[in-house]
Amino acid sequence: MAKPSNVQKIFLTLVFIILYAPIFFLIFYSFNSNGTMSSFDSFTLEHYAAVFEDTRLIMIVFNTVIVALLSALISTVIGVLGGLAIVYLKNRKLRSTLLSLNNVLIVSPDVIIGASFLILFTAVGVRLGFASVLISHIAFSVPIVVLMVLPKLLEMSDSLIDAARDLGASGKDVLTRVIIPYIKPGIFAGFFLALTYSLDDFAVTFFVTGNGFSTLSVEIYSMARAGITLTINALSGLIFIVTVGLVIVYYALNSRNRTPVTGVKK
Repeated sequence: MAKPSNVQKIFLTLVFIILYAPIFFLIFYSFNSNGTMSSFDSFTLEHYAAVFEDTRLIMIVFNTVIVALLSALISTVIGVLGGLAIVYLKNRKLRSTLLSLNNVLIVSPDVIIGASFLILFTAVGVRLGFASVLISHIAFSVPIVVLMVLPKLLEMSDSLIDAARDLGASGKDVLTRVIIPYIKPGIFAGFFLALTYSLDDFAVTFFVTGNGFSTLSVEIYSMARAGITLTINALSGLIFIVTVGLVIVYYALNSRNRTPVTGVKK
């Protein structure tokens, strides 16, 4: 593989600076005792303390985490089953149709998805709140999981399944001891991506959330409309740190599962 040229390195560096400079600028001023983002006075943790002292904000954090975990778990199960169904479909036209429908959900604007769910929930009489947010997050997370799982399923050799069946493995044994262990990296990738998307989502959640229930993204937007405070900086910094932590955990787990899995423990 050819090494990147100096121009490519400079361009890549500029891209990362543009992406991360505003985030680090925001986090930097979250430690400012001056209370503004115009000049840095002295270091303080009072804005972070204000975040943890706000019981309503803590409850919103709890709501956000619960929705993210539940939606990631449920969408991972549905996405894995959906990926298996797509791969083992004998009808190629139906397989292509399902893949196209899956991809359409990924590239569709969040505003369209959110507005569609709002119309649907209003029409069927679903009260906007925890249930509506959870269902919406599951819906836009499933296609992500399917895309993460499909490459591993397509990469897996049919000889592994044939060998397991020749040894007397049942359909359940083939799924749990051969297929699932082999596609485990894709499952982890899908789960963590679904978790991250749910934690960070604003557009869809903004449409389907109701009175008495909110998530961090919607709450930060509401706080920002009332006026910029460094508490928002501190809260955003915490969210960024958690997101980075999730990415690190994902890569750590992924590196442990890079060894080929055949369903037999050594």
